[in-house]
Amino acid sequence: MNEFNKREEGFEKKFALDEELKFKAEARRNKLLGLWAAEKLGITGDAANGYAKEVVAADFEEAGDNDVLHKVLKDLTAKGQAVTERDVRAKMDELLAVAAAQVKAGT
Repeated sequence: MNEFNKREEGFEKKFALDEELKFKAEARRNKLLGLWAAEKLGITGDAANGYAKEVVAADFEEAGDNDVLHKVLKDLTAKGQAVTERDVRAKMDELLAVAAAQVKAGT
């Protein structure tokens, strides 16, 4: 294997690792978002964890994270919570930073 092939293989491995970390961070973010929304909805305990799993599963409905955003926004507004799409998006951004740090730390 020549030097160029070794270098290319290294870049491919790094890309794969970065994508895996991104996926894990987004899944963690969605779980944290689900727990945050559950608290606002008055859901606790196992039911809160169940709701968080629903939020994580919602991410597989379409590409991007709009499916998660719309599920949480719809659920919150249906229960009379005064939140906007912008509020939920801001929380998602905040929690992505938290989730990325947790994934990098291995927690």
